[in-house]
Amino acid sequence: MIPSKNYLQKLEIHQIIELAEFIVHENYNHHTNETLPENHTDDINSIYYEELNYYNNSEIFVSKDIIGSINGAIRVLKWNFKDILPIQKIFGINPFLAVKNDSINNIFHIGRFAIKKNVGDINLFKKLMVCAIAPVCEHENNVAFAECDSKLLRVLRLLGIKAEIIGRPIHYLGSETIPVALPYKGLIDFYNKNKSLVTINTTEDNSQLLPKSVVFNRLNINYPFV
Repeated sequence: MIPSKNYLQKLEIHQIIELAEFIVHENYNHHTNETLPENHTDDINSIYYEELNYYNNSEIFVSKDIIGSINGAIRVLKWNFKDILPIQKIFGINPFLAVKNDSINNIFHIGRFAIKKNVGDINLFKKLMVCAIAPVCEHENNVAFAECDSKLLRVLRLLGIKAEIIGRPIHYLGSETIPVALPYKGLIDFYNKNKSLVTINTTEDNSQLLPKSVVFNRLNINYPFV
């Protein structure tokens, strides 16, 4: 039996290939009964090079088990207004035209959110989301964009995250994918309610790799963003 202890970690640049492989495998595991298409390595390479290009402006968070295998991941990117965001490339959506707020502060993109199949830990889901939305929740005029699976969208809303659909769905990486906006006002309640889940574990060195903005002192399922 594999030990169940997990820890959160910020992924380093040389580990991006692990993220790409995990995202592709879990997307197809969830949506095509673990059947990988012949060209799945093309998907892995595409994700790898895209995340490599974004790395200097992004933070990738993963949950790993005690033997170092990834069982959950998410990435938040602060847009530099020059790089092409996935929502532009996949859906042709202009971020500036997709928001109702005329006073935009910063724009973020949240992606690569996946949890290993059969890992039924809702708190892991919440922890990864807290890590990703922390910078969005620093200013009331911030907004994030994402492309998420239709099942995930239902889960987000059940958890109190108010995602706004901004375009028609397409079939992508094995599932129906929907473009959404995640404004500050739609995230802050969830963030305040769940931020204490991301805690400092003084006995686990890997926890110290998390940025201070998403680590909180404390005394006391399975669906992907693409």
